Amino acid sequence: MIELLEVYKKYPNGVTAINGIDVRINQGEFVYVVGPSGAGKSTFIKMMYREEVPSSGTITMNGVNLAKLKMKKVPLYRRNLGVVFQDFKLLPSLTVYENVAFALEVIEAQPKFIRKRVMEVLDLVGLKHKIKMLPTELSGGEQQRVSIARSIVNSPKVVIADEPTGNLDPETSWEIMNIFEEINTRGTTIVMATHNREIVNTLKHRVIAIEGGKIVRDEQRGDYGYES
Repeated sequence: MIELLEVYKKYPNGVTAINGIDVRINQGEFVYVVGPSGAGKSTFIKMMYREEVPSSGTITMNGVNLAKLKMKKVPLYRRNLGVVFQDFKLLPSLTVYENVAFALEVIEAQPKFIRKRVMEVLDLVGLKHKIKMLPTELSGGEQQRVSIARSIVNSPKVVIADEPTGNLDPETSWEIMNIFEEINTRGTTIVMATHNREIVNTLKHRVIAIEGGKIVRDEQRGDYGYES
């Protein structure tokens, strides 16, 4: 469960990115976060994986108050959270297998478990046949698949996706969304910031619209609501 109560975020330059947000997202939901550029979506998303800290208010993720979480405990918190970025953020010198395995190696999982789990998630994203390839040898869509596999290999309760189809062509974007749909059906909460109008209007889920740092619309099975 994710809960934000009276959350504000004001930057040192005086810009208020988040202006009093109250919202609750239940376990297993799929939520799109939409809104115009500069509306506060990225800050909203970044606060969930503790890249940004609220100026005031509370953010509770899986029982952890992120507003009070000490920096030294952030890596431990992130072990139970999957994050998918628009630009993939893969380690270029590691193979597909190694990029995904790395997320388990840092928590000192047993080698036998690592091998089994990595192959399971690579099978889910359709890349078992490319485990020895480097990121530079993959297409953008394949790199995003590796990023998704890495984000779920620890079996997190929540996956945060920040514009995951932003750098992909339409056909590949649908392939990536099908993977997110499958992950969600298995009980994982998905919170996805996106500008993709067609995806939001076709694959119906809860829509939270942010403008001027405030939630202006929160609809179950909502539409995108903005021009592309």
